[in-house]
Amino acid sequence: MDRTRPLTLLLAGALAAGGLLAATPTAQAADAELARNGGFEAGLDGWTCSAGSGAAVTSPVHGGTKALQATPAGSDNARCSQTVTVKPNSSYTLSGWVRGSYVYLGATGTGTTDVSTWTGSAPDWQRLATTFTTGASTTSVTIYTHAWYGTPAYQADDLSLYGPGGDPVQLPAAPTGLAAGSPTSTTVPLTWAAVSGATSYHVYQGATRIQTVTGTSATATGLTASTPYTFQVTAVNSAGESPKSAAVTATTTSGGGGGGGGLPAHALVGYLHASFANGSGYTRMADVPDSWDVVNLAFGEPTSVTSGDIRFSLCPVAECPNVETPAEFKTAIKAKQAAGKKVLISIGGQNGQVQLATTAARDTFVSSVSKIIDEYGLNGLDIDFEGHSLSLQTGDTDFRNPTSPVIVNLIQAVKTLKAKYGPGFVLTMAPETFFVQLGYQYYGSGPWGGQDPRAGAYLPVIHALRDDLTLLHVQDYNSGSVMGLDNQYHSMGGADFHIAMTDMLLTGFPVAGNTDRFFPALRADQVAIGLPASTQAGNGHTAPAEVNKALDCLTKKTNCGTYQTHGTWPALRGLMTWSINWDRYNQWAFSQNFDAYNWS
Repeated sequence: MDRTRPLTLLLAGALAAGGLLAATPTAQAADAELARNGGFEAGLDGWTCSAGSGAAVTSPVHGGTKALQATPAGSDNARCSQTVTVKPNSSYTLSGWVRGSYVYLGATGTGTTDVSTWTGSAPDWQRLATTFTTGASTTSVTIYTHAWYGTPAYQADDLSLYGPGGDPVQLPAAPTGLAAGSPTSTTVPLTWAAVSGATSYHVYQGATRIQTVTGTSATATGLTASTPYTFQVTAVNSAGESPKSAAVTATTTSGGGGGGGGLPAHALVGYLHASFANGSGYTRMADVPDSWDVVNLAFGEPTSVTSGDIRFSLCPVAECPNVETPAEFKTAIKAKQAAGKKVLISIGGQNGQVQLATTAARDTFVSSVSKIIDEYGLNGLDIDFEGHSLSLQTGDTDFRNPTSPVIVNLIQAVKTLKAKYGPGFVLTMAPETFFVQLGYQYYGSGPWGGQDPRAGAYLPVIHALRDDLTLLHVQDYNSGSVMGLDNQYHSMGGADFHIAMTDMLLTGFPVAGNTDRFFPALRADQVAIGLPASTQAGNGHTAPAEVNKALDCLTKKTNCGTYQTHGTWPALRGLMTWSINWDRYNQWAFSQNFDAYNWS
């Protein structure tokens, strides 16, 4: 994202270009090199890079055999830093070699004036240098390098902090108070007490280090249902790593939650235009082929945006001359269910904005949706909130603990419905990529404000309901380009887009680049890929051959193209399409391709 660069940095660059910065002071006899692993010969040892943005590379390098390469992504500027022990009232020289656009080198926590220097363009290695004096009580400073938002990867090498060494840093104590929160079938949340002098923490699952975080919480992900796991934590600073904490053991919950029972291993989900007609024509429930395992009735819509009062009725005869009677419709639903199919009411859609901003609207939502489910004898609910239905209020920054009323009330309403109808209740969701995968880069209005508050707004809903969720089928259409876990942008219409977007759901990702706020992976059987059934159904239609490539890559690790997935998921549930009506219009090309696909 393009942002105005700080005026102080621009002025510093101009002064440096004119040779007006103070000359580097002569080193004193006690001066020494203080930066640890400044040439990155030991990888990232001693350095912490934001959002996992940094890595040691063997080319290009300035000196030795390795250098740092870091890539900005979204609201993250790829900052790599190190905390160094210094002496009070002392002078220091910070320098290093960099390549790239808008690369910065600086120091914070000096106790006087924090400093930085930068280059607007360095196609080859360029030296940056600055000096500072520590304050009367300063015993440590943080040195760092970073680029700017939206710029390509940059490189840094031979970073140096030269001056009087401070008193030796003491190894931190082992963390105490390690505790496990409420597990899900695939995750265990962990918390512990802060350790004095620690700059980060390593999290261990058994003997394997699985995460490094700067805060005092983490979530272990990708776990197996009904399985005990043991965790420990260590504290880290420039002196090294502490002993491990006392171990804590937690057992994940049983898998298969969310009313998934009764669906085939690989299912086809489709939306049926039941309450309106469009260019595809009206399709009667009895005429829906057996290919479709889940039929979502489109749509239940509110009487007003904020009422929470959801209504559903069949398409008027004037609009749909071949519409069945309500009695015929209900009979056809029972026949589908007798054949093992699931029929749900889908709430929202493009025109059905739903904002549960009050508890009254929440309660009305529950009662009105229950009435529809009971009247038509449905199996559950599909949430297709689009447009401005969900957004995050300023300050609502943690998807694990949402505070925005429209989010909190929706979660509570769905949990109430789940409790009412029991374990057989089928819950599906069809968010757009803007509300889910975009959360890898942006979440809500962002740390500076000004971002779209809807960015990533489905994440707290999905996370809170993950143990109730039968299927998540994100709409991989009508979407702009979205950044994947490879930090590259991917565009609709080919296998690559579906592979990258689905890999994010099955791998998990740091929200807005914050590794302390990691969105845990979903189970493969909870995920289906959402696509338009024909070119007329939506932007981003994917040819059947490309659909098959995406399925091959995700379930068999073949036909993957250039994107490298983070796993192989033969249990991927299947496909969703908008819509059954459009597939009929297109001679059933979508569903017939699904029927013919070889999952083995």
